[in-house]
Amino acid sequence: MDNIQKEEILKSCRHMFKNTLMETLDIEVIDITEDYVLGKMPVTSKVHQPDGVLHGGASVALAETIGSMASFLLCNTTDFVVRGIEISANHLKSIREGFVYAKASAIHKGKTTQLWEIKITDEEDNLISLVKLTTIALPKKS
Repeated sequence: MDNIQKEEILKSCRHMFKNTLMETLDIEVIDITEDYVLGKMPVTSKVHQPDGVLHGGASVALAETIGSMASFLLCNTTDFVVRGIEISANHLKSIREGFVYAKASAIHKGKTTQLWEIKITDEEDNLISLVKLTTIALPKKS
């Protein structure tokens, strides 16, 4: 993938995220390669649980967004839609501020189902959450 293709995909992601949960949580896709998709989300009071640390649900929303985007890039999106069908997360460390980064790497790239490992880290590369996401490509209904 060349830089022009990458920039077009990143621009498309910004457009797709308008008026969605991703915009609400300020999630961005910041890098795409043949091997991974990388996103980030600011850790502010908007994504805190009551005691002031990153809410696990916000981490899972970030992970599903980035993993689903990785699946979306694999699929023929003219004929198929991508849906998450299972997600599991282990939250290993808390964070109060800064940014978290989600990196989705493929474990299995099937024609119908895909399995992703998403590592969520902080700005010092500490592992915050480890997430496994299964997605499915479904034919679009006419």
